[in-house]
Amino acid sequence: METSAELLYLLKFDKEAKFGFTDELEQNELLQWLFFWHGSGAPYQGNLGFFRRAAEKLPCKSRSAFPAASHSMFLRHFLTTKVAIERFRKETARVFGVLEIRLSGKYTGEPRDYLAGKGKGKYSIADIGTWTWVKNYSLSGYTDEEAKEWPHLVKWVERIAERPAVKRGVGEKYKQQ
Repeated sequence: METSAELLYLLKFDKEAKFGFTDELEQNELLQWLFFWHGSGAPYQGNLGFFRRAAEKLPCKSRSAFPAASHSMFLRHFLTTKVAIERFRKETARVFGVLEIRLSGKYTGEPRDYLAGKGKGKYSIADIGTWTWVKNYSLSGYTDEEAKEWPHLVKWVERIAERPAVKRGVGEKYKQQ
């Protein structure tokens, strides 16, 4: 929630509407896409990442890590983690599919460059809040082959990554050691 709150706070001082819109309908569209991602995509992709990392760290990869009396505990943990990963993976893919539909222009006949705004759209906080997560689709376990289902989404990720300010913002000096 903090990220979206910070992005909305940015709009308060964005007098030139560089990250928002002066048109009320376009501004409303920006809010819809920001909230869509914040309420759907981020929780699903975040939980997917959590359970994938948990599955890698926990000793449940083999029964030998559990005493014989704990066999049912092993099965319960293994199945719970597996079910959670499958659920959040499926839901994250569904959300990526919604973003793909939006960017492809499937229902308007006009592909879009950005999530909100008239025509091809305009780079806004909706893109900022969504891109920071979606760009990591491979860290969520999606292969490049699977990402072919979302060609417009992948192009959108690449387009935003090429913005000079984005390059500076995710550059080497900010990478964790």
